[in-house]
Amino acid sequence: MKKRKTSHARRKSQGKPANRQTAKTSSAEQQRPRLGLKATVERIVEHQHTIQSLNPALPAVLSTPSMIGLMEHATVAAVLRDLPEGVITVGTRIEVDHLKAVPPGAKVEASAHFVEYRGRFLVFDVEARSGEHVIGRGRVFRAMVEPASHGEKAKSRVKNPTA
Repeated sequence: MKKRKTSHARRKSQGKPANRQTAKTSSAEQQRPRLGLKATVERIVEHQHTIQSLNPALPAVLSTPSMIGLMEHATVAAVLRDLPEGVITVGTRIEVDHLKAVPPGAKVEASAHFVEYRGRFLVFDVEARSGEHVIGRGRVFRAMVEPASHGEKAKSRVKNPTA
């Protein structure tokens, strides 16, 4: 099979991009958050954030779901201003290690750094600290969605939605 050669000069003189897909991608990318965005959020651990609030037999230390929730809050804060109008992000995957326990009264800071796109997913490196201690770290994945269509899709999965 013979390859057809098209000169770069000829494509340029026609005023069309060499690759139409590249032209479409670059305009879509302009509507996506910029890589490198960061945010930090903080919380003072209260009893309601501990595993003991769920089960009195357990110790009064920050629960893993509470730590992850704070990390997710940081991911939202990192990209919020860069999202297209009418778009939100939703969590889709969490890969986090909870490394150290902290009690009520501890100040916890969670930070998120937007590091890559994987298809339609936004990937964040996250870390939670209390003072000098790293208490958790990992990755959080989020997807950009339009709230109305996202909600309608969710409702369609239930025979008789209540809300």
